[in-house]
Amino acid sequence: MPKVKSNVKAADNRLSRKDVGIGTKQAKKKAAPKDPNKPKRPPSAFFVFMSDFREEYKKENPNNKSVAVVGKAGGARWKSMSDAEKAPYHAKAQKNKLAYEDDIRAYHKGLSEGGDSDKSKSEVNDDDEDEEEVMDNFVMYSQL
Repeated sequence: MPKVKSNVKAADNRLSRKDVGIGTKQAKKKAAPKDPNKPKRPPSAFFVFMSDFREEYKKENPNNKSVAVVGKAGGARWKSMSDAEKAPYHAKAQKNKLAYEDDIRAYHKGLSEGGDSDKSKSEVNDDDEDEEEVMDNFVMYSQL
């Protein structure tokens, strides 16, 4: 039998966008290092409940070693609770949130008042010189 020619090219099934990260050799940017002094976010009402529930569950089931079983039991219990039963956990979570907001304001205030920077003054000045050198090279090559 004769072979049937198709107008469909082999490249049609490939991605047409080159900026998509699949199959490209783009360098990944590293995330900035996290500041260990930054306050941690407060737990939600569910996680406040879970901290109490875990202790209670361990007392009732001392032989249980599975974290997943505890999590599933806690989730099921949280869903079955009424709003009135959840209210103390929401109140505690709100109290923690207000304390966190105060801590984060103080943290940001400390940073804005000239907190320690990761770069020394000489490194900051080096960056300025590098930018000037790049601009000089750009101007020089653009005139050619």
